[in-house]
Amino acid sequence: MADDRTIEIEHFADVLCIWAYIGEIRLAQVRAEFGAQVRFTHRFCSVFGDSARRIESRWGDKGGIAGFAAHVHEVAADFDHVQVHPDIWQTVRPVSSASPHLFLHAVAVANADAEGGQDRPAPGCLKCSGAETLCQSALECAASALRHAFFRDNRDVSTWAVQAEVTEELGLDVEAVRAALNSGAAHARLAGDYEDVARLHIQGSPTLVLDGGRERLYGNVGFRVIEANIQELLRVPDRSHASWC
Repeated sequence: MADDRTIEIEHFADVLCIWAYIGEIRLAQVRAEFGAQVRFTHRFCSVFGDSARRIESRWGDKGGIAGFAAHVHEVAADFDHVQVHPDIWQTVRPVSSASPHLFLHAVAVANADAEGGQDRPAPGCLKCSGAETLCQSALECAASALRHAFFRDNRDVSTWAVQAEVTEELGLDVEAVRAALNSGAAHARLAGDYEDVARLHIQGSPTLVLDGGRERLYGNVGFRVIEANIQELLRVPDRSHASWC
């Protein structure tokens, strides 16, 4: 039987990863079903830290950038809820996901300072203005906005110019975000993410980490699998008896 505890889930992803873009709807489903019983913390791993090197190493003998772009379209074709620009990765090629990851942590720092320590959803977030489940933070609003800006609109989210545009579109303070970047606060948060990626042996994007690191759900994991894991954590509040080994 469910109790009044909150299940903490760490969500590790690379903002340029198509699977993380696809997986947003599953996180929304989790919130719709479990509400305040589940809280996500969004963190980042480096898959496309050097995007050219990554694509060349994996797709150099399979058509290069054109082969990878075709793969992204093939993957997205199986999911009606996502839109991918016809020229994805062809005409606009973000050089690194590290820059948008830094930006997203800067959004969190700046918004928390403005909200008295709470990183609340952004006022201009389109997901939060309709009937869909609300994002839980401005960082989450901005991460979704960046994914849509890249995959749907073909904008170079690795550049400050696009990041500043997204900040304004979300109704956030551009100068406050810039200050969080200049202060090093965003860098410290991102360094912590990357250290925990190594500590928790995160394999890639996206990965959900539950139960203090005991459970990791990696890749294209269906909603029912995520749901079953959450229900089990709610059903057994004392995890000291989780295993007989």
